[in-house]
Amino acid sequence: MRGNIIVLCPNPYKDRGLAVTQGLRDMLEAEGHIVRVCPEYLDELDAGIPQEMACTDLHEAIQGAFLAVSLGGDGTIMHTARRLLGQNIPVVGVNLGTVGFLAELERGELSRLVDAARGSFTLSPRMMLRVEVLRGGETVYENYALNDVYVHGIVQMIHITARGDGHKILDFSGDGVVVASPTGSTAYSMSAGGPLVEPTAENLILTPLCPFALAARSFVLAPDRVVTVTVSGLRGGSAMISVDGGRWEVREGDVLRVSKAAYKTMIAHVGGKAFYDIVFEKLGDKK
Repeated sequence: MRGNIIVLCPNPYKDRGLAVTQGLRDMLEAEGHIVRVCPEYLDELDAGIPQEMACTDLHEAIQGAFLAVSLGGDGTIMHTARRLLGQNIPVVGVNLGTVGFLAELERGELSRLVDAARGSFTLSPRMMLRVEVLRGGETVYENYALNDVYVHGIVQMIHITARGDGHKILDFSGDGVVVASPTGSTAYSMSAGGPLVEPTAENLILTPLCPFALAARSFVLAPDRVVTVTVSGLRGGSAMISVDGGRWEVREGDVLRVSKAAYKTMIAHVGGKAFYDIVFEKLGDKK
């Protein structure tokens, strides 16, 4: 009986020479599965992929795929999620980096992927964000985020006006603002004082960055809200938006519009750890 089709999406800068990927491929193929390797970031830098490692274009590899495995850090998992947008293929992350909050497994737990490849996992649906930048009423940038999008000034304070469905929520000068999904609540939003939200929830979390105003606080909004952020006060300077780590420059008067995306990322939950266990494990000791 032919096994399932498994797609491996390694980060060659975390998995040098794709040694971890090769070992995992051998393990899964020994179980009868069909394994396709689609490295991330190859369009950006030459990562030195071994010639003997036959790599497949992702659009071809995902045809009939049962599971995708992202090997790297949180950034790699987010990159894989965006590449699989709308495909509804479960993704399991293996942490080859540092904290790895999104990863289900660590480097030493690869054998658990054998059970996952047999279907031994539960689905953890994650809300994604649709991100647009409007300039003069026209959309000049569009993207999707699993974690967050944030606006920040470049070596200067900027003015932020944030609205929910047209109603003013925040109006302050400071470093910027984060709009996060529940999955991204443990990232930059948390560092800026935002709340921790269970990742399977559906909310938009709005968190100011170093606001020069006592009244500027984090808000947890309903998933059907449309958040708009207007950037001003640049005074000839510049500001950037970061969408899951990818950067794009914005101008004076640009409007960032963030809403719940029509797509979800399906995380394959293979561990027995609850969200709370992971929070204490990654952020501190559980007493």
